[in-house]
Amino acid sequence: MKFNIYDLSSFTSSINQTLMENCSPFWAVTIEMVLVGIAILSFYAIVGLYLVYAERKVCAFMQCRVGPNRVGPYGFFQTIADLIKLLMKELIPIKNADKFLFNLAPFIVIIASFMALAAIPFAKGLHAIDFNIGIFYVMAVTSIGVIGILLAGWSSNNKYSLIGAMRSGAQIVSYELSVGLSLVTIVILSGSLQLSTIVEAQRDGWFLFTGHIPALIAFLVFLVAATAETNRGPFDLAEAESELTAGFHTEYSGIKFAFFFLAEYMNMFIVASIAATMFLGGWMPLHVGGWEAFNNIMDFVPPFFWYIGKTAVVIFIMMWFKWTFPRLRIDQLLTLEWKYLLPINLVNIIIMSFVVLMGWHF
Repeated sequence: MKFNIYDLSSFTSSINQTLMENCSPFWAVTIEMVLVGIAILSFYAIVGLYLVYAERKVCAFMQCRVGPNRVGPYGFFQTIADLIKLLMKELIPIKNADKFLFNLAPFIVIIASFMALAAIPFAKGLHAIDFNIGIFYVMAVTSIGVIGILLAGWSSNNKYSLIGAMRSGAQIVSYELSVGLSLVTIVILSGSLQLSTIVEAQRDGWFLFTGHIPALIAFLVFLVAATAETNRGPFDLAEAESELTAGFHTEYSGIKFAFFFLAEYMNMFIVASIAATMFLGGWMPLHVGGWEAFNNIMDFVPPFFWYIGKTAVVIFIMMWFKWTFPRLRIDQLLTLEWKYLLPINLVNIIIMSFVVLMGWHF
């Protein structure tokens, strides 16, 4: 079986061909779906656990502390210990809660992030599904998560949970506009909604650099709006501990709480992946015009490591946001979106359209 770390399309094609030769079409497709599901589940669990550890270390660094340093080397197994604790904790039944919706809500939140993860290109030829409307699909399925949050808050029969859910609904619906419009700016520049095509279009330069000032503005707006959409600090009004105990997931415990906790970190990973894909070239290496020796050295780094590295940088910036700025009030949060980010986005789309029409981009 041929394996090339720089182009995994031959590897995935050989698996498909082997299954087609040895199984009926139905069973071949079924086995492929199971393999992809296991791969995404494993990746989801590993990345989620590592991000929890990374946030604790970044938080400690920002506050001049050490962070986890007891369980395992450098406290690396602390997150696994916490996971085991959550799995063993009792699931506490809530009096007068809507049991069906209460139990359904965490699954909606986590399934939405699973569906979004499937469309992200991790490397050349390494993605579960490559829609020709990929970015539209990702925006659509990530919007489903807010339904789980609203259901969790309402079904808990708790006033703090309900307030947190209502805040989250207003926040996510508002900031989805800025996230969507900032991505539309890059869609105009690339001329495609397909994620793999958008990455290929950045072979000679990442859009953050080749798209002039409109691309830079879109990137900054995306970072702010995506941080708010994922309920991350300083926009974590939906789970403001000082006001609402824990917000929409106050009444959840054990594995159900773990689902919400894990989904938040995976949503952060997904929006960081989209930022890396749309603005920073995805798995494309860094190329500088005329620097052939430098470009050849960059080409030696496998595409998957480029993708992971760029995503990690964006995640670090989002963590930096959280541990640097104080939490906003709900009125400040909505004012920022409707009076500032949205008008900036609309003007930016017009400017980018003009730049593309005149052919002024690199």
